[in-house]
Amino acid sequence: MSKKAIYWICQSLGWTVLFFYELWVYTLEFAFGWDMFFLAIANIVLSILLTHAYRLVIRERNWVNLPLYRFVPRVLLSGLVLGLVMALINFPIDLSTLRDTFSSEPYLFLISWLAWTKNMFMWVLSYTAYHYVENVRATEVEKILLKTSVREVEAKVLRSQLNPHFVFNALNSIRALVSENPAKAQQSITQLSNLLRNSLLADRRKTVELREELKTVQDYLALEKVRYEDRLTDDFHIDPQTLFLQIPPMMLQTLVENGIKHGVQKAVKGGFIQIVTFLENEHLHIHIRNTGVLGGKESGGFGLKNTERRLQLLYGDDATLFRIFQESEEVVRAEIVLPTQTEGIFRRENTKTNLP
Repeated sequence: MSKKAIYWICQSLGWTVLFFYELWVYTLEFAFGWDMFFLAIANIVLSILLTHAYRLVIRERNWVNLPLYRFVPRVLLSGLVLGLVMALINFPIDLSTLRDTFSSEPYLFLISWLAWTKNMFMWVLSYTAYHYVENVRATEVEKILLKTSVREVEAKVLRSQLNPHFVFNALNSIRALVSENPAKAQQSITQLSNLLRNSLLADRRKTVELREELKTVQDYLALEKVRYEDRLTDDFHIDPQTLFLQIPPMMLQTLVENGIKHGVQKAVKGGFIQIVTFLENEHLHIHIRNTGVLGGKESGGFGLKNTERRLQLLYGDDATLFRIFQESEEVVRAEIVLPTQTEGIFRRENTKTNLP
C-alpha cells in the first residue's frame, strides 16, 4: 500500500472516530439528533480539508528543513489558527444550541477554541513529527549514498594509479633494447601492455585474486630488471592456499614500486624484493621485504598513503592491518593482514600454479 493511500485512510478514519466518539458522548448526555449527526459529518470533512491544506503548506514551504527556532513557532501557530477556524465555524451552532449558557458564561468561546485547538494539535504534531522523521531519514540516506559514491570514486582513483615515471623509464629501457635485443624488447612491450591493461581495469574491480596480482608484480619487476639488470633480484614465497584469495588490485605493485623507488634505487649495490604470503587464523598475511632504510619523509610517500587509504575504504576496521617498519639495518618490511571472510574473498586449496 502506498504512503498516499495510508495517509488518506488515517485522515478519514482518525477524524471519523474522533467526531463520532464526541457524538456518542453528546448522545449519552442529551439525546440523539440528526442535526448533530450531520454536524459531525460536516466537521469530519472540514477537518480533513483544513489539515490537508496544512500538509500542502508544510510540504511546499519545506518547513521541516527550517531551524527549530523558526520551525516550532510555525507549528504552534498552525494549531492555534486551525483550532480558531473550527471554533468560528461551529460558533453559530454552539450559540443557537447553548444560548443561555453563553449568556451567563461568555468565556465559553475560549474554551471551545482551546478544545478545537487540542484536536488540531493532535493532528498537526502527529503529522509534523512523522514528516520530520521521514525527512531526517531521507536526508541520512542521501548522505550515506553520497558518502558511498565519494568513497567509491576515491577508491577507483586510488586503484588506477600507475606511476607515470615508471612508464617513462620502461619505454626508455625498451627503446634501448630494440636494437640490442629485439626479442627481449618485444617481451617487455607485452609486459608493459599487461601492466597498463591491469591499471585500466583496476578501477572496475574492488578486488582481484592474489595470483593475478602476483603476475602483475612479475611483469613490473621484469621491466624494472631491464633498467637495473643485476642490481635487482626478487624472491617469492607464496602459500598455494592464498593464490585465490581476493586483494585490492594494484596494491602489491604499488608497494613493490615504493620499495624499489625508496630502497633498491638508492642502494649502491642494488637490492632485492621479497614477497611472502601465508594464512593464519583465517587471515591473509602478506609480507613485502626490500633493501632500504626507512626515513620519515619516505615513509609517508604516496605509495604507502595510497595503500593505507585503499585498505581503509575497502575493509574499514574489519580486522585489517597495514604497517611498515625497519626490520634490520638495511631491510624494510611491510606487512598487510586482510580478512578472508569478507564478501568476494574465498579460498581454493591444493591448486597447481606456475608462479615461483
